[in-house]
Amino acid sequence: MDMLKKYFPFSFNVKEKDVTSLIVSIIIYLVAGLVVGIVLGLIGGILGNILSLLGWIFGIADTIVGLYCLLGIVISVLNFLNVLK
Repeated sequence: MDMLKKYFPFSFNVKEKDVTSLIVSIIIYLVAGLVVGIVLGLIGGILGNILSLLGWIFGIADTIVGLYCLLGIVISVLNFLNVLK
């Protein structure tokens, strides 16, 4: 559990039955995923035209960031529902 707290700090700020903290955590993950996705998409698109391997690398990085944000939201909801101990 300590490892999850280390990698998903905003997810564990959510308190049980505190809707405000859940919404804030979800918004943080959505905005972070959106901003990083746009930046990586632009860089990958520009550099992908020069060297296609860089486009693939930035695409994979974008997917990893998206999965991280999705897992962060899932952990936030589980913490809100008091499933995680």
